[in-house]
Amino acid sequence: ELYSSIVYKRKLTARMKKITDKKLLPCPVAVLLQIVGTRWKILIVKELLSGTKRFSELKKVIICSQKVLTSNLRELEADSIISRKVYPQIPPKVEYSLTETGKTLEPIVLDMAKWGEYYKNLCEKNSD
Repeated sequence: ELYSSIVYKRKLTARMKKITDKKLLPCPVAVLLQIVGTRWKILIVKELLSGTKRFSELKKVIICSQKVLTSNLRELEADSIISRKVYPQIPPKVEYSLTETGKTLEPIVLDMAKWGEYYKNLCEKNSD
């Protein structure tokens, strides 16, 4: 476990010279979806907009498996959207927060919430 964590950290540090290793698509909208297009990633970003969170806090509000959450957190970290801080203590303490790049997603998330509310209301009106 410790060895894999060290190896992962080294690989991540080596990749941090570039913002992402992904070959980005030509369409800017497609790029956004490529980076935060899964339902889990955008929900992680939404939760981190209110501040730094521990893994357990994210797990409580994002209802998915631990494996899926961990995988999405690692991908967001690899794409420089979130940062991960590990405290050297037992039991281990890990905190996640948005990077400066990640914080630029706030207006997008807020607009998505507005549209979601609009659509919910529209559906409720049409079901009457």
